[in-house]
Amino acid sequence: MPPEKVLVEKGKAQKEPEVCAKDEAILSHDLVVDPKTKGISYGFAYIPRPKGANPDAAQQLVSKEPKVEIDQKNCQFEPHVKAMHQDQALVLKSSDPVNHNVRFAAFTNQFNNILGPKGTMELKVVAERFPIEVKCDIHPWMKGWLMVFNHPFFAVTKPDGSFEIQGVPAGPQNLVLWQETVGFVTPGKGIGKPVTVKAGEVVDVGDIVLDPNAVK
Repeated sequence: MPPEKVLVEKGKAQKEPEVCAKDEAILSHDLVVDPKTKGISYGFAYIPRPKGANPDAAQQLVSKEPKVEIDQKNCQFEPHVKAMHQDQALVLKSSDPVNHNVRFAAFTNQFNNILGPKGTMELKVVAERFPIEVKCDIHPWMKGWLMVFNHPFFAVTKPDGSFEIQGVPAGPQNLVLWQETVGFVTPGKGIGKPVTVKAGEVVDVGDIVLDPNAVK
């Protein structure tokens, strides 16, 4: 299990040390491994091109959480990764009393703006095929990931590495698992791992092994 990597030592931030890493060190979330299960958190699990649809699942998702939030706290993005439906609004927030610059540049979604102390802004984003890297130019160690879908068949892996995608239409589907250290984890890369979904049944896809030495 790789050791936790310290990005900024406590009290030693080059930018705004009165806020950033003031009370605790800032750790890297590039590869977070659960010591008990060896599971890896902060991965995106999703169906890349669903065969079939589930409008009720999409509507329920958006109704339950019409807005999703990415905060900036202790000069880190929280959560480190976020998955969302394009019909949800994205709220960028800062709990810090200093300026942040939020920037991402994807194929369709382009954003670069200053977010003032304790600031907040809301924006519309649309589905992309790949995860979007989110950065702060003022604090160069800050990094997060956002993935936007036009369907509800996605999840983020939990601290123990598990995930659950609900409401997937029955029939042959492909499952993709992406993690920032290695990129695509599943066989078939962006095409994904074939999975047969049976109506009313739970499909256990078993363990999907990530090789930390693999190259993106």
